[in-house]
Amino acid sequence: MLPSNLLLYPMLAHVLWVAFLYVLLTLVRAPSVWGLIQSKKEPWGEVEPRISANLSNQFEWPLFFYVVCVLLVSQGSAVDSVQVWLAWVFVAGRLFHSCVQILTKNVRLRGLVFTINFLAVLAMWFLFIFNR
Repeated sequence: MLPSNLLLYPMLAHVLWVAFLYVLLTLVRAPSVWGLIQSKKEPWGEVEPRISANLSNQFEWPLFFYVVCVLLVSQGSAVDSVQVWLAWVFVAGRLFHSCVQILTKNVRLRGLVFTINFLAVLAMWFLFIFNR
């Protein structure tokens, strides 16, 4: 058993990753927003929608990750080390998912990576509910 506050670290890691994605999106959009590009073809025009879509994805399934983490932390008791491990698997999967979505057009690989995130959070919920 581990202290429940160890779940705060993967939560913070995900928050920092989302902050990075916001900065990246801002940098990619800046030339067109500030009128620095005179040509019709923007250098980041192809990747900008993928960054934006990935940023939106960071607020869909991760919601369930945050809810289960907050519930576990709010209990104030020790958590199973598997919960902490699953939280880190989720965060690593989110990072990998972002890289796949932003840097490639491989929807099949992105779906496989999402499955890792999905199963990690689902397992966290099952452990939370059935280990009470």
